[in-house]
Parts: sequence; structure tokens; C-alpha cells
Amino acid sequence: MRADAFFAALEQMPVATLDTMLGAGGLVVVAPHPDDESLGCGGLIASACAAGRGVRLVVLSDGCGSHTHSRTYPPERLRDLRETETLNAVAELGLAAEHVRFLRLPDAAVPSTGPEAEAAALVIADAACACVYGTVCVTWGHDPHCDHQAAAAIVALARPRLGTTRVFAYPVWGWTLPPETEVGPAPEGVRLDVTDNSAAKRRAIAAHASQTTALIADDPEGFRLEAAMIDRLCGPHEAFIEVPA
Repeated sequence: MRADAFFAALEQMPVATLDTMLGAGGLVVVAPHPDDESLGCGGLIASACAAGRGVRLVVLSDGCGSHTHSRTYPPERLRDLRETETLNAVAELGLAAEHVRFLRLPDAAVPSTGPEAEAAALVIADAACACVYGTVCVTWGHDPHCDHQAAAAIVALARPRLGTTRVFAYPVWGWTLPPETEVGPAPEGVRLDVTDNSAAKRRAIAAHASQTTALIADDPEGFRLEAAMIDRLCGPHEAFIEVPA
């Protein structure tokens, strides 16, 4: 299916309740970079936290690829900044810092196979166990970013350890694909109404100031999320594509 038809179908998927998505368990969100959790799943995280569900966040990369030419924020300082931003962001969503794991894999080079990928898969499986094997959400395997694709591959490595856990994919950059791009079969999954948590989601995204403002001013090639992209991801629903076992 072409990307344009796929995303049109995505917006017609049924609206589900939180209970339908999570069953009796909790939620594990796997984010390739600090900020993907807020962009793709901010409403879901807030809903799950408000409902008293167990929630865990696993951030795979160190986030150091966003501003590679900054002298004021060399890699270690940038990593620390982005981790602090993530903790501030998820606090807006109701998630405590002790439920966040930073694996610090290399930004733009998150491995999809090998020992580091297997170790990350074990962390995800442990997080799912802590959440009573509810639901795992990870970036869509067709997102046009190598780390987002690697995140999907790592969750696939974890799948044999997840039992009957449901896995959903959330698109972040997939919305930017050229319309004629082939992305596989029509989506099956659900949308979640996140209207009640839209303000919290926007606050969470804004907490990633290094990615949304001119906070890091000495790297003209540095990454910055466009307002239109944020608006696109802050609609009344979040979409989750079910990944078959």
C-alpha cells in the first residue's frame, strides 16, 4: 500500500479505550531518541499513568546526534541535557523518573542486531515483566529514520520473551514519507482519544527545549522540530498499528 493511502486508512482505524489497548497490564514505551516518547505516545503515557497502570519508558539512543557541531554542548553535556529534558517531559505526563531507562546507544547508529541489540531487548522484556506484560509500543518500522527502524527490530528480538504481550507501532516521521512510498499492507490497530491529555502532551514536547527552540544557538545545522510537525502529532488521537506476533 502507498504511504498516502496507508495514512488515510490510519485515520479511520477504530477508537479504542485504554483498557482495550492495555488489557489488565501496563505499558512499556520504547523510544529511539529522547522526545519520541512525547511526540508519539505522550497522550497514551498520560492516560496510563492517570489510570494507575504500570508504565515504563526505555530510551535507546543517547540523543547526541541532534547538534553535532555545538561547542557549548559537546556530546556528554548534550546527552545529559537530553536525559534531563526527558525526565522533565515525562513528569508532565505523570511518569516518575525511576521508571525511565536510558540505554545510551549511539544516536544515528542504534544497532538492530548483535550483542547490544540483544541486551536492549532484554531490558525491554524486563520492563514488560514489571508491567505485567500489558502492551509494548515502539516506533513504526517504516519510519524514515534508521534508529526508529532499529527500535522496531529490537522489540522484534524481545518478542519471544514477551509471551502474549501485544505490540503496537507508533509513527513519528512516517507522516513525512513521499506519498508513493510502498509501506506494506493496510494498517490494523487502534486510535486513542487523547483530548483530555493534549495540554500535558504539548508541555511534555516543549520540555525537550533543545529540540524545539534555539536553546543550542551555536550549531546552525542542529536539529529543530518544526511547529507544523508538532501540530501534526498533537491531534485529538494517537494512532497505534498492531504488530503481529
